[in-house]
Amino acid sequence: MNRSKNIRWSFVGYGILGVAALVGLTLLMSLIARKSSDQVCIALRVMIEGKETFIDQHDISKLINEKYGRVVGRAIKEIPVNQIEESLKDLPYVSNAEIHADLDGVMQVAVQQREVVLRVINKNGREFYIDREGKKIPVTLKYVPHVLVANGNISESYGKPLDGVQSKLVKDLVKIVNHVRGDELWENQIVQLYVNAENDIEIVPRVGNEELIIGTADSLDYKLDRLKIYYRDIMPKVGNNAYARVNVKYGDQIICERRGNWFMDSLQMKINMKN
Repeated sequence: MNRSKNIRWSFVGYGILGVAALVGLTLLMSLIARKSSDQVCIALRVMIEGKETFIDQHDISKLINEKYGRVVGRAIKEIPVNQIEESLKDLPYVSNAEIHADLDGVMQVAVQQREVVLRVINKNGREFYIDREGKKIPVTLKYVPHVLVANGNISESYGKPLDGVQSKLVKDLVKIVNHVRGDELWENQIVQLYVNAENDIEIVPRVGNEELIIGTADSLDYKLDRLKIYYRDIMPKVGNNAYARVNVKYGDQIICERRGNWFMDSLQMKINMKN
């Protein structure tokens, strides 16, 4: 009988503690909400993410303060956070932007930069970058990223920021860049891409003076494998100055053209890719 009464009193005790905890939590959340509503921005902290440095913290802070007024010293609830985020996302070098304010009044801006993969110089001298998403990015004098350059007989031009690539030729150039990414041999050997008068894509090599003609980005693995055969089996026998052009655009062939007035070499042959 006494045991039953003790159990009932313990339940009552636990209930009182639970109610007290709930009331305390409610009061705490109310105080936090009131503080958050009245909180003044005491600092603007900008973080730039990504491997490029097209923009820096000063650029972002300057844009925010010039377009929306100085944020430090203003109530956070009066700062148009969503509008600022959208304005940052409209910058051609920015892929995403997020803004958060902590309970101490620090407004934190996180900006993710776009990553470019290719610099294009068309036949009229107009330059632009292409990012990983296939968007066109304007060139800036402030920063020159270390990416491959493609030039020559390229007609596609630049209209406005974030336009997509239109021509198959430039899409092929991007495809080549993405294909060799992470390949130690080709990342080291390819220093430039060039489009000749016949609209064939050429690889400009780091080692050797030959024009390495691949045509298009179709069957790219197959073409690069034949260039490896040239470097492995042919160049060591003839030297790296014997040929002016090495053409692998045609199936099952490595066509080597000697320099000067010499004839087409007998190495224009069928290649057994199984060997």
